[in-house]
Amino acid sequence: MCYSPLDSCQKPDCEGGHSYPTKPLLTRGLLTLRKWAENEYHFVDRWRVEADIKEVADILEDALALPRWWGSVYFDVKQVEPGGEQGIGKLISLHAGGWLPYTLRINFRTVESRYPHGFTMDASGDLEGKGIWTFAPDGPFVNVTYDWTIRANKPIIEKLSFLLKPIFRSNHNWTMKRGEESLKLELLRRRAKSKAELKNIPSAPRASFMVRAFGLNKA
Repeated sequence: MCYSPLDSCQKPDCEGGHSYPTKPLLTRGLLTLRKWAENEYHFVDRWRVEADIKEVADILEDALALPRWWGSVYFDVKQVEPGGEQGIGKLISLHAGGWLPYTLRINFRTVESRYPHGFTMDASGDLEGKGIWTFAPDGPFVNVTYDWTIRANKPIIEKLSFLLKPIFRSNHNWTMKRGEESLKLELLRRRAKSKAELKNIPSAPRASFMVRAFGLNKA
């Protein structure tokens, strides 16, 4: 008699006449689910910047400008498709990295715009998933939230996630810390009223030493 679908019986005379999968088949399925879970990441990052909400939205929605002000992470960005109204359908291809000695090739398609309150993108390539930017005014400040749910397809991440997941998370944290710092500097640059004032603003952070040492930030 078979007691549950987890049993190994496949005989046609089991109670109810059902045929259930064998244990090896179920084991393979469970291993696949485990592998998926090990390669999945969910990050929620929060920034707080002194700015107008439209300033923040205009900067972060302009993907082609990312290498100029967030060049520590985004090395090259190309627009593949322009998209329609409010950028819906826009597809960009980018080359990015963190502090670890590897880089990522990712495509982002804008699937929702809530301008100036944020936008949503679907990701494919070395990372696959969804990124949601949300901008909320709070007096003279803007609270920025990035909700990023992904599955890693990059072989080095995919194969080693079970072992090195905390290190890959720290890599993400490094990129977002550079992002907040770079956004604040970009806001200062946009508000500079003279060349002298602009000259006194620090340069945007550079790519990590390891990425530069191996020349990984080159297109």
